[in-house]
Amino acid sequence: MPHWSVYTGNSAPHDGIDRLPEPPPWRAFDGAPLVPSPRDADDEAAVSPDRVHRARAYVATPESVQLVNAALVLRRPLLVTGPPGTGKSSLAYAVARELGLGPVLRWNITSRSTLADGLYQYDPLSRLYAARQAAWREREEAARGGVEDHLRLGPLGTALLPYARPRALLVDEIDKSDLDLPNDLLNVLEEGQYEIPELMRAARLSRADVTAEVLADGSDVPVTVARGRVRCRAFPFVVLTSNGEREFPPAFLRRCVRLRLRRPDRAQLTDIVRAHLDTPPGEAERLIDRFLTRAADGELATDQLLNALYLTGVTGLDAVSRDALAEQLMPYLGATADGDGF
Repeated sequence: MPHWSVYTGNSAPHDGIDRLPEPPPWRAFDGAPLVPSPRDADDEAAVSPDRVHRARAYVATPESVQLVNAALVLRRPLLVTGPPGTGKSSLAYAVARELGLGPVLRWNITSRSTLADGLYQYDPLSRLYAARQAAWREREEAARGGVEDHLRLGPLGTALLPYARPRALLVDEIDKSDLDLPNDLLNVLEEGQYEIPELMRAARLSRADVTAEVLADGSDVPVTVARGRVRCRAFPFVVLTSNGEREFPPAFLRRCVRLRLRRPDRAQLTDIVRAHLDTPPGEAERLIDRFLTRAADGELATDQLLNALYLTGVTGLDAVSRDALAEQLMPYLGATADGDGF
């Protein structure tokens, strides 16, 4: 049996995902037809400088490496909680880069998000308009044709396509969702499949083994969906992030691998600064000390420290002016920490 750990956290890309152990019998999936795995170049957003830098510069802790591997082997979602600015979202990009999982599929959650938003979007009005424009066609052909031209898979729906390799899906800030979404999402991730009713109706009308070519999230290359049903083959690497603003149902929690990211200590901050910036050690240590002192009294995010280090390094200010500027760039995230709350 191969070693169960495939993610190392050292950021160097490799093909270790091909050595991933077989899934547990209760988490094995057999979706078809097989969909070719995309390359990063297939999605322009995936190769944007900010995402590439976040993936390359991420500093993983031993705990996060272990639990990422646990989620990969168990084929379970990884629920990542922690304060803002601790690298919850960046973890998904770092894992995808190291393991060659292709472009990260990102679903940003709001209070209005529904399961359907993540699975697919269908525009019936545009289809109605197109049908009227093509009224010269036979009625039966018009009734069962063209549905896929007005449908696009969402991030979740794309992640569950039958890829040979798992895709990486980031469900960001799920704690902002309404009360029903976690359980709705749980059911789809537990089954590894979903249905598209519009395509299923078209298949019934045709009375044949119909396939449809639909567009996936982040790509203009169509993928094949058979009879309106989608079932994964390689379960995606799913990262659910939460700032801890709400509690989740026990049924949801027990089906996730749970990772709690904490505020980085001095050694971790030093590694993070070194990964992101070429800052002189003396200058970095002074601002890291100031950051840790302020963080003891209120909530700060690591990117505030990085902003302060970068800007004070390029402005050419003297030491006193740099310290004053850094202070302004590191305000507390909570209004009451500075005594300005009500």
